[in-house]
Amino acid sequence: MSVLTQRTTCNRDCPDACGIVATVTDGVVTQLKGDPEHPVTRGFLCFRTSRFLELQNGPDRVREPLVRKNGQLVPATWDEALGLIADKLLQVRRESGPAAIFHYRSGGSLGILKHLTDLFFDEFGPCTGKVGDICSGAGEAAQMEDLGTSDSNDLFDLCNSRHLVLWGKNPAVSNVHLVPILKEAQARGARITLIDPVHHKSVGLADTYLQPAPGSDFELALGIARALFDRGQVDPKAASFCDHLPEFQRLAQSRTVAEWAARADLPVAAVLDLADRFADGPTAILVGWGMQRRQRGGAIVRALDALSAISGNLFRSGGGVSFYFRRRKAFRPFGPPAKHPRVIREPLFAQDLLAAQDPPIRFLWDTAGNPVSMLPDSAAVAKAIDAIEFVVVADCFLTDTARRADVVLPVPTLLEDSDVLGSYGHHWLAESRPVVPMPPGVRHELHIFQELARRVGLASYPQDTIDACKRNALADVAGQGASLEMLRKHGAVRSPVADMLLFREGQVLTRNGHVQLLTDDAPAPVLDEPKAAPRASRSLWLFSNSTERSQASQWSGKGLGPRLPVTVHPDNAPGLADGAPVRLYSAHGSLAAELVLDPAQRKDVAIVPKGGHFDRGQSANTLIAARPTDLGLGAAYLDCLVRIVPE
Repeated sequence: MSVLTQRTTCNRDCPDACGIVATVTDGVVTQLKGDPEHPVTRGFLCFRTSRFLELQNGPDRVREPLVRKNGQLVPATWDEALGLIADKLLQVRRESGPAAIFHYRSGGSLGILKHLTDLFFDEFGPCTGKVGDICSGAGEAAQMEDLGTSDSNDLFDLCNSRHLVLWGKNPAVSNVHLVPILKEAQARGARITLIDPVHHKSVGLADTYLQPAPGSDFELALGIARALFDRGQVDPKAASFCDHLPEFQRLAQSRTVAEWAARADLPVAAVLDLADRFADGPTAILVGWGMQRRQRGGAIVRALDALSAISGNLFRSGGGVSFYFRRRKAFRPFGPPAKHPRVIREPLFAQDLLAAQDPPIRFLWDTAGNPVSMLPDSAAVAKAIDAIEFVVVADCFLTDTARRADVVLPVPTLLEDSDVLGSYGHHWLAESRPVVPMPPGVRHELHIFQELARRVGLASYPQDTIDACKRNALADVAGQGASLEMLRKHGAVRSPVADMLLFREGQVLTRNGHVQLLTDDAPAPVLDEPKAAPRASRSLWLFSNSTERSQASQWSGKGLGPRLPVTVHPDNAPGLADGAPVRLYSAHGSLAAELVLDPAQRKDVAIVPKGGHFDRGQSANTLIAARPTDLGLGAAYLDCLVRIVPE
């Protein structure tokens, strides 16, 4: 019996990018553990990655190409599958032009080589592309406006904080390797405040827990700012590095602290206490990704940026406002920015696809994403994809989107993939290395596109090896200690182009070097009341959150019954017990669910797991209207009201 251990890095859409040690027995992965030498993830894995072998070796894996014949997906050879695709690409370009071809790449993999798929369609067309970001669009755009970047201070600088604010963030579930660092900071004397309408596992980390009204983060931030202005606790140098300070002050002082607190449904004393802690500092704000998934999500993040700036915390060690880490900053692009003849807005995917004419979209290539499950208004997305003449999906599993494809191309899992990546939760670079070979019927996407390029006569597409592409991506930092060889030696290397502190005092990365403070009140969201039904609960805010078991549809089907659990306060379900069958109604649709009662939750929220399979009736996105955020073309997932009806 042969037993080996192999190191790799998880490349899934997660801030942690865990270091993995895989045990391989006779060519089969039999155990996954955390890499103890990884400086951030420190030898443990999240529940999802630790259980990945259930999928890696499970029956749902796609191990050979599938093509649609007589309405059914059936096994095919690679020659047949690629021949069909090449012929269709050439036909559509000849008859309708490259704009009739739509390339959709999402964030299912953090691997940098996935950008080579963009290069193919840019050079073959350029073709219709995607614009917007359903995950972080509003937050990134807000920080680019305010600070000129969405990068963060070094992760371990949090240990220099006196006060850490987890604002809409649940690291115990969605960023688990942050937890030990938070505890280190606490051991050094830091206090942790958690602000979140949903009562969740991270409450146990906090010294103070505030449970504001859903979507009121803007009002809470302005209430703290008002208190800082009223008490003379604003940084006296703020006017030297902030533009529009008088306008922001007028906005903050347009209501009293008590009025802002009332809008956030919090005691005035809690707002004043937060103001004192910001003034005392250093205070670091860790911004959750959920709160910016509202129609005014950009304004919310801009309010937090402003709060950090005027309180004097933006330029301090132990301070800052962390939303994202620039994971692609160290890598050299594979080509110039794409010049799409037309774009499809990701949060309005179905609407834009169906509206696209002259020419209509005839060919869709989907990689690293599952739009039917991921995007709002799942039913409309499914309908729009069904209307496309030819659909190709590259995936490891038969997702909701893959089941609608004309061709499904099997690609490597995270344990078979070969790539380099950065993280959006820290500044370390790593290599994703195959710990076992791909099954014979599976191909790396680079090799897929190299063969397609030959078939369609695209001589400009690179024919380099995977390792050569990795080295090209690392070319700008290889001489600074982040070569491919160094990644292989150490497992993870801190990006040499990332500073410990993001900004020098009084100097941000905007055009004039000043923080751009917001000046306008955030507009109220556009909301549709749920459909009326007998015995329905009052309208509740829908939260579709990651869980320890499920972050996206890839994992969420495991362990779920035919009904999604919906967690509510007992007052929203009088006479009903845990496990009772119910139905959720929005203005957009309905969903079967199973009741979970929790008195720790607010009485105006309903919580279901994120992800889920649309075709199995397990996707909360069925209930959610397609609406963009105010900045960055994100998706306003959280501006959805539902009612609960017993069944």
